[in-house]
Amino acid sequence: MYHLLRKLYFTFPPERAHYMAMHHLQLFTKNRFGKTIVRSFTDAPVKETRFLNLTFKNPVGLGAGFDKNAVFLNELEALGFGFVEIGTVTPLPQDGNEQPRLFRLPADKALINRMGFNNDGVEKIAQRLEAWRTKKAGSKEPYPLIIGGNIGKNKITPNENAWQDYATCFTRLHPFVDYFVVNVSSPNTPGLRELQDKDALRKILLNLAMINNGKAFAKPILLKIAPDLSQEQIDDVISLALEIKLDGLVATNTTIDRSNLVTPASEVEAIGAGGLSGKPVQQKSTAIVKYITEQTNGAIPIIASGGIFTAADAKEKLAAGASLVQIWTGFIYEGPTIVKNICSQL
Repeated sequence: MYHLLRKLYFTFPPERAHYMAMHHLQLFTKNRFGKTIVRSFTDAPVKETRFLNLTFKNPVGLGAGFDKNAVFLNELEALGFGFVEIGTVTPLPQDGNEQPRLFRLPADKALINRMGFNNDGVEKIAQRLEAWRTKKAGSKEPYPLIIGGNIGKNKITPNENAWQDYATCFTRLHPFVDYFVVNVSSPNTPGLRELQDKDALRKILLNLAMINNGKAFAKPILLKIAPDLSQEQIDDVISLALEIKLDGLVATNTTIDRSNLVTPASEVEAIGAGGLSGKPVQQKSTAIVKYITEQTNGAIPIIASGGIFTAADAKEKLAAGASLVQIWTGFIYEGPTIVKNICSQL
């Protein structure tokens, strides 16, 4: 049924189709009866997974960028995700880049986006998360939805002050998320990837660790890295992660590489700048997961992301050394039963 619906949604611009589909799902799940019906089709079998002292219903999560503003948690919970990463969240609200900024490459099972950290700002998002936590406080569900907070800097913030933006988001979201992901690897905010430099990263992460250690309950902090890093840069990330005892890595973000695509080069060039996700990133992201695992003997916990559409794709990432996997582009192409389909074969 979804493949028929996908044909309909794909007649609309991607960003509009995204919100149309989620609002349609919202209509189905706005009451308990509707949510139960949706779950009867989509809920995945339990594959309990422990990661960083958190218990996940299953190891399949939704990557950041899908529910940027924490407005679809009820709907995503109904689809069986073991965890959902909201954001990227910045201190101030920002519109992101001009539209169109999301593009489909169906022949490659890929997307290109240059969203630019569009979000409602940390204050509104924190309020939504607090309302979600309050609503769920009396729930007796054995596996509550794990929520990650993906945090970034505002476009107008100079890189030398970026550490302050990350601290602001971290402090405000701390009571309401289960773990954090520091995003310095999006290609869509000018200069952001420069923060992957070892010294810049150390300043951001050590400051967050200091804030974290001052809390009654510390939250895991992970770093999201780009698939375009050189081996030397990956080695620097590994060295820093071990040095400061970082809780883990998310590997990987989208790529700026455009090689070996089926889509004609002229079409790709017409789309312009942005991060490429989906199948073209699969091998590169798996190779990075495997490299980090081998170099550290599995000492750094990893959430793997990039090109996961099927159970075989998820198994590839887990075999490479990941503990959890995240989907995004695969969700768009495979539909709302993707978590169920993956988990039933793990």
